[in-house]
Amino acid sequence: MLQSEVNQTLQGDRSDNLAGNQAEAINQYEQDFYAWTQYQSEFLRLGKWQELDIKNLVEEILSLGRQQKQELRNRLGILIGHLLKWEYQPELRSKSWRATIREQRDEILEILQENPSLKPYLDEAVQKGFRQGINLVLKETPLDLHDLPTECPYAIAQILDLQFPFE
Repeated sequence: MLQSEVNQTLQGDRSDNLAGNQAEAINQYEQDFYAWTQYQSEFLRLGKWQELDIKNLVEEILSLGRQQKQELRNRLGILIGHLLKWEYQPELRSKSWRATIREQRDEILEILQENPSLKPYLDEAVQKGFRQGINLVLKETPLDLHDLPTECPYAIAQILDLQFPFE
C-alpha cells in the first residue's frame, strides 16, 4: 500500500464522510463525541449550515462558558484554602504552600486576562471558592470549622496581589 493510500485510509475521504443528515449528527453526538466535533467543525468551515447539529452545538458552546467559570472557582478555592492554611498554621508554612499560592494566582490572573467578561463574576466566584477553600482546609489540616472564618477574610485585591501574604 502506498503512503498516500495509508493516509487516505487513516484520514478517510472527508467529502464522503460529510454527507449525512441531522439525525445522524445527533446520533453521532451521543455515540462518538470526538467524531461529532470533527464533523461539526468541518461543516462550519465549509459553510454547510444545514448539516449542523444546532441544538447540541448551542449546548456545547454554553458548556465551554460554564467550564471557564468552574475553572475560576476551583482555582480560587485552592488559592483561598492555601491562604487560610498560611494564616492559621504559620508554624507549618512551607515552600510548597508558597508555590501553590503563586501558581493558583498566576492561573487565575491568566483566566481573567483571557476571559475579561468573567470579572463581574469575581465576587460570586470568590464566595464559592471560599467554601471550597474551607473544605480543603478541613480535609488537609487538623483545624475544625469553628477555627475558621465564616466569610472570606480576603479582599479580591489581596487574593490577586502577587505579594500577599508574603510581604
